[in-house]
Amino acid sequence: MNTTPPGPRRGSATALVIVAALGYFVDIYDLILFGMIGRPSLVGMGLGDKEAVERSFMLLHNTQMLGLLLGGILWGVYGDRRGRLSVLFGSILLYSVANLANAFVTSMPAYVAIRFVAGIGLAGELGAGITLVSEALPKGKRGYGATIVAAFGMLGAPAAYLVGHQAALAAWLGVAAWQLSYLIGGGLGLLLLLLRIGVYESGMYAGSRAQQAHQGRFDLLFRNRRWLKKYLQCIALGLPTWYAIGILIFLAPQFAEALGLSFAVDVPRAIMLAYLGLAVGDVLSGLLSQLLRSRRRAVGLFLLLCLLADYGYLLLQGPHSSPFVFYLFCFCIGLSVGYWAVFVTIASEQFGTNIRATVTTTVPNFARGALVPITLLFIFFRSGHYLGLGTLAAALIVGGICIGLALWAVRSMEETFSKDLDYLEEHLP
Repeated sequence: MNTTPPGPRRGSATALVIVAALGYFVDIYDLILFGMIGRPSLVGMGLGDKEAVERSFMLLHNTQMLGLLLGGILWGVYGDRRGRLSVLFGSILLYSVANLANAFVTSMPAYVAIRFVAGIGLAGELGAGITLVSEALPKGKRGYGATIVAAFGMLGAPAAYLVGHQAALAAWLGVAAWQLSYLIGGGLGLLLLLLRIGVYESGMYAGSRAQQAHQGRFDLLFRNRRWLKKYLQCIALGLPTWYAIGILIFLAPQFAEALGLSFAVDVPRAIMLAYLGLAVGDVLSGLLSQLLRSRRRAVGLFLLLCLLADYGYLLLQGPHSSPFVFYLFCFCIGLSVGYWAVFVTIASEQFGTNIRATVTTTVPNFARGALVPITLLFIFFRSGHYLGLGTLAAALIVGGICIGLALWAVRSMEETFSKDLDYLEEHLP
């Protein structure tokens, strides 16, 4: 018998979607903002040597990534043990305060510590938001809620790009442009916390606690072969997204050189256009999954589109390509991996209520963290010290591996559209 207490009313479910979408907007704003203004902030702190700036930037980036990986586990377990809402608002508070602190940083040790804290904060919001939305909305419509959350959240990247270019406003306020960007991000997050009125905890979660199930047991995923396979399949679905963004877009100047392009590439613009494509893709993939009544088929079609966009970017450009064509490819790459909303929804639908937040929070962060081994694999194939295949060939191989693993995962995993999520994972080996 279903023992779940009544869930939130329709109005509160709508409020929940809005709050989760706004929270993810600020989350992506901060995540992408650092990539855009991290180097200028280091120059503003007095690091003039280009190599020193690059080393410091990579240290900060890796520290933030470590925070994301650790935070994914911590917030996920906490969400299953203490509630989804506590994670949603706790993570927003943490990365907002870190943003504000970043605006006043004056030393590298402080900067490293703050980016680590920011990484922990950034790890929790999406998983908690999608878990709440999945459990609050009717099973036939939860894909719409996740689509709104992810699509609106991706617009945080263009917002970061626009804010980062407000040098005149920053000068008028007496701060550097990078400081203004951090201040705005922190302020937006704190304002968002005022919207928590009218948002309620998941009824499914309350029911699972009443049944005294194993709550937030991350180790359970490794004690059952079937659960571990499902968990790894969920992570594999996210690999093409971070290959496309982390390699093809973030390293765009290296590909422009390898392709023989005759113009300088503006990386922040490439990132902005890719995330605009991601936002559009999230809407289209979410609607497609509802139309087809299948998460798997929608993701499968987008993976084929990803294959075309990535390989077109690498094989169809040359010395005569124009900036318009290059940036159009950046947008198309983002569009093709814009199944992020469906990807996170699939993760939330694969497991029972007692470990759902753990899975939904760790999966996207582990997919983000997979960028580290993806980058190392790219360097291995590209570098002359190893195989020496060159930039383009290395990207083609690594992209094929990432997309191939995702296709394997989507083909062999369970279809979860309209799946009843009101159940527990209790059968230990």
